[in-house]
Amino acid sequence: SSIHPRPRPERLVTYLAQLPRLETDRLVLRSWQESDVEPFCALNADPHVMHFFPELMSRKRTLENMFHNTAEAERTGFGRHAVEVKASGALIGVVGLMEVGFDSPLKGQVEIGWRLSRSSWGQGFAREAAQEVLRWGLEDMALCELISFAPTINRPSISVMRSIGMARDLDGDFIHPGLDRDSHLQPLEVWRKSA
Repeated sequence: SSIHPRPRPERLVTYLAQLPRLETDRLVLRSWQESDVEPFCALNADPHVMHFFPELMSRKRTLENMFHNTAEAERTGFGRHAVEVKASGALIGVVGLMEVGFDSPLKGQVEIGWRLSRSSWGQGFAREAAQEVLRWGLEDMALCELISFAPTINRPSISVMRSIGMARDLDGDFIHPGLDRDSHLQPLEVWRKSA
């Protein structure tokens, strides 16, 4: 058995991995803290935010997701940052890096992803945070390449990919194995950025 027992998800915040603090003109990208749990649960339960995801996330699923992200950060050295607005101190979402774990042509590659609260949309925050995480991954973490992917219908996310300098992998479209083949979320486009 492990010397360090796996923490229960509800005690997750005491085990959160420490990620480097990154800053942009308007945002702080930081490690997660206790006060983030409620707003992050609310974000994952918002049907507008989760429109391009298979389903809403319950509180339990959100906590499990945060724990998984923490475990991955401890294993790989990178992870998903909490995104806070400097002017207000408000948590508006998550932007960061994650190794693709599901069975697909992308398995083992490092994905940059984001999910922001509806109140923060239309202000360029996703692009601003993603641009900094892209820089961090390719320069500071010395990763050779980052990918991003989204359903073809998710034009807002694809617009962010384009705006941060990623290029469409024209041969990379794929069917997500975790979704019905005829789901409106199929197929997914793949975008790439090399160091």
